[in-house]
Amino acid sequence: MRRSSGAAAWALGVAVAFFLAAEAAGAAPVPHDYEQALRKSLLYFEAQRSGRLPHGQRVAWRDHSGLTDGLEQGVDLVGGYYDAGDHVKFGLPMAFTVTMLSWSLLEYGGDVAAAGELAHALESIKWGTDYFIKAHTKPDELWAEVGDGDTDHYCWQRPEDMTTSRQAYKVDRERPGSDVAGETAAALAAASMAFRETNPHYAHLLLHHAQQLFEFADKYRGKYDSSIAEVKSYYASVSGYHDELLWAALWLHRASGRASYLDYVVDNAHEFGGTGWAITEFSWDVKYAGVQILATRLLLRGEHEERHRATLEGYRAKAEHYVCACMGRNAAAEDNVERSPGGMLYVRQWNNMQYVTSAAYLLSVYSGYLTEAGAGEGAAVTCAGGEASADAGEVFAHARAQVDYVLGSNPRGISYLVGYGAKFPARVHHRAASIVPYKDRKEFIGCAQGFDDWFGRKSANPNVVVGAIVGGPDRHDRFRDDRVNYMQTEACTYNTAPMVGMFAMLNRVAREQGPSPAARRPESSRSTAAAE
Repeated sequence: MRRSSGAAAWALGVAVAFFLAAEAAGAAPVPHDYEQALRKSLLYFEAQRSGRLPHGQRVAWRDHSGLTDGLEQGVDLVGGYYDAGDHVKFGLPMAFTVTMLSWSLLEYGGDVAAAGELAHALESIKWGTDYFIKAHTKPDELWAEVGDGDTDHYCWQRPEDMTTSRQAYKVDRERPGSDVAGETAAALAAASMAFRETNPHYAHLLLHHAQQLFEFADKYRGKYDSSIAEVKSYYASVSGYHDELLWAALWLHRASGRASYLDYVVDNAHEFGGTGWAITEFSWDVKYAGVQILATRLLLRGEHEERHRATLEGYRAKAEHYVCACMGRNAAAEDNVERSPGGMLYVRQWNNMQYVTSAAYLLSVYSGYLTEAGAGEGAAVTCAGGEASADAGEVFAHARAQVDYVLGSNPRGISYLVGYGAKFPARVHHRAASIVPYKDRKEFIGCAQGFDDWFGRKSANPNVVVGAIVGGPDRHDRFRDDRVNYMQTEACTYNTAPMVGMFAMLNRVAREQGPSPAARRPESSRSTAAAE
């Protein structure tokens, strides 16, 4: 991946616009150490590892776990990630996590490399993709879950002590799962581009699996939660599978260059809701905003045939509905995302931070796509009604404001990135973090013992799950740091994943700005290349 001179000019240009807007409003952004935030965010994925941990494991309070996963079914499903504070391996959110980590490198890989974190970022992706290769045991078979949420939640144990069910569940021709297979295809396609320069053989392998999984997802259609009942209470596919099919096709088009994937996105735009749904959230379940922004990228870059233009314009209209919703610029109030008094985007009570970080990422990349399109009609967002518009700098300013809120620029002065800043959640709802490390006390801790001796403690967790982004505050910026309060204190891998690239990019922007960026002229463009 290469950061072009155009990308460098965009970053400085939108940063200057951001500071000019802030100064005009009588406020300036609070400085944050984005490089430190980047380093810490990548540590979190090491804390979430399942399987046999490598010699280079930096999170020392974790140890090997889940070493017999898949054994009962005769397959090797050791590895992958625990999604949150429990020990089930859910395929859909894990795949989305890897997609977002990969996308972070594709957009901001040069910045990650400049901060010295490229190797760790690639490791975080590969820990997931290695697992997906194992889980894709046949062209039309994908193991989509290991463990059972119901039995898992009856226990409060370290992963090293697990006694809960490690039953594995799959989707196949008879029990389809187009959503989980489609998202896994997207993850592998995006990851293949991240590894293209450093490990071309591995990149080819990832793309091969991605193409097979997409064909499986498209040919044998169905929702995975209809095939795997155990997932319904935890990661039900509410949006269905059409968004994942479009999402996967766009990533495969970008990774392979095959025109047939773009034809698929255009031909199915209406039937699958790609140009119909006006969405105000982006998440592991609902991919439409991401689909619409990726499709708009092709339009703005001119990477399409003329016959695709009208449909891609339809995608752009819905992409800008999302962007405008996050900025509060749509004409109808109900078409905008609610904001807390402190400025946080608010979608819903449970783990709201996932929507904050994903929105920040989408707004940031969209501002970059607008700038790359150059001056004129293509370089601004037009909001509903056609009266309110915003340029790339304004879009970027909104993205950065959400990142800064996460890092502590909020009414409570709390960093919701654990381990960053002077004040952050100390009682994260996380089994491994809340119990004495296995290396310090190898005596077995049972299900009930964990609840009795550790879960109810009022003191801080003995282990800091550095880099985790917790569920965060409510619509009034209120936050209760209590292990029992899982809606606010549980962290998930897909909360942090979009921020890896954001932290790296903002670190570079902050360094380029210097002490008084608003007063500086934009520097001449320069090219910085980094291996993917």
